Amino acid sequence: MKKPNAKIYFIAAVAAFLGSCSQNETTEVDSKAESQKFEIINVTHHDGKPFSTGISSSSSTGKYVDNPGGGVMMQAFYWDVPSGGTWWNTVSGKVAAWGNAGIGSIWLPPASKAQNGAFSMGYDPTDYFDFGDYNQNGSIETRFGSKTELVNLITNAHTENLKVYADIVINHNSGGQSEANPFTGTSTWTNFTGIASGKFPRNYNDFYKNSYGNNDEGAFGGFPDLCHAAPNVQNWLWLRTDGVGKYYKNTMKFDGWRFDYVKGFAPWVIHDWNANVGGFSVGEYWDANVNTLESWANSANSSVFDFACYYKMNDAFDGNNLALLNDDMMWKRNPYKAVTFVTNHDTDEISNKLLAYSYILTHEGYPTIFYRDYEEWLDKNKLNNLIWIHNNKATGTTSILYSDNDEYVARRNGYNGNPGLVVYINNSDSWQERWIQTNWANTQIKDFTGNSTWFPTTQADKWVKIQCPPKGYSVWSINQ
Repeated sequence: MKKPNAKIYFIAAVAAFLGSCSQNETTEVDSKAESQKFEIINVTHHDGKPFSTGISSSSSTGKYVDNPGGGVMMQAFYWDVPSGGTWWNTVSGKVAAWGNAGIGSIWLPPASKAQNGAFSMGYDPTDYFDFGDYNQNGSIETRFGSKTELVNLITNAHTENLKVYADIVINHNSGGQSEANPFTGTSTWTNFTGIASGKFPRNYNDFYKNSYGNNDEGAFGGFPDLCHAAPNVQNWLWLRTDGVGKYYKNTMKFDGWRFDYVKGFAPWVIHDWNANVGGFSVGEYWDANVNTLESWANSANSSVFDFACYYKMNDAFDGNNLALLNDDMMWKRNPYKAVTFVTNHDTDEISNKLLAYSYILTHEGYPTIFYRDYEEWLDKNKLNNLIWIHNNKATGTTSILYSDNDEYVARRNGYNGNPGLVVYINNSDSWQERWIQTNWANTQIKDFTGNSTWFPTTQADKWVKIQCPPKGYSVWSINQ
């Protein structure tokens, strides 16, 4: 029996190896060609500047300052936070860690005394100037604490150079006394002349229906509906130097406003408040119609919560159709007036929250982190990583590089020397790889989330293959 011919085996092995290489190269070319078929969508067209709250980001304390990607807001409460007057102290104890993590502002719940006193979340306001220092509505302190504790919280936040936004409820009031109302021919709970602070007294003349009309754009829950056309209401809300807006800003030192239920009154109200009081402004206009959101924001001269983005994310991530992220949203219309969010105290529908946070913290607008997501429900380290990525890498205009049911890839195009990033979101159950076009030629990149261990180098034509873990995300930028 003859011995096997070693030379023949060697030739066969080499041929097999070369064939395998050729096949891999063909597969790589085919994969790149497939990605090249997707027409890149250049979503935004502006000079690349980040979102600005209009408030100086400089720091005399050496603490947090807005980074290249702009700021991140923390919603510093949830519905039915613990009662007992401890919440202001709870939040105060967290602002240093939040600032160190890259949070730039906190949004507080309505701070003044409401009808249910120590048990109210503040959305049924009685006395705008009782911050927990008057014995009224069954308690001295509010649910959240005393005025002294609130002032200490604001002071501590400012020491960390965090901005503080007040939740302002000016559509309706609650907790007034009954009075005969000649406009309704009945008794109404509209007598607020005996409030403990003695500031902003009001009666039936200041609520609909009255001499100014039967109603405005909307009423809420049967509460007395404030009439912003009434001179007494305008004076006390935003015109007087000792009125609500200017007292909150100049004496209490709030930096801005989250306006509740702005569907309930005309946008000129917020426009006039902003013109007379100043500070950052965002309205809660609960509507998924991006045309409506844009129209309100322009008329009110205010930012608006991007409910269009919220509902598209819900449909995309939970409905397993990431191509829906190509659809219209407020941040795409005007990234400088869009406040994005994943959860808030009123609505919590998105299941794949980390994917949603990876979206809003790499895209344009002013992203908001929900307290319970950060402190209780999700992986804080992963959120801190995304906050860092937002602040340091999420710069410039946005281009969508690829999308289908399971995969979404977008590029931030960089600004003022910052290279930007590429975010890859994968909603499938397996690792995915995709060729994409970057803005970087012959440059090594890495995944700043640490989810991928690849360190690929872009080709001369700026194309590169990246990967993404199952039900996860990766964020790529220059390795520096």
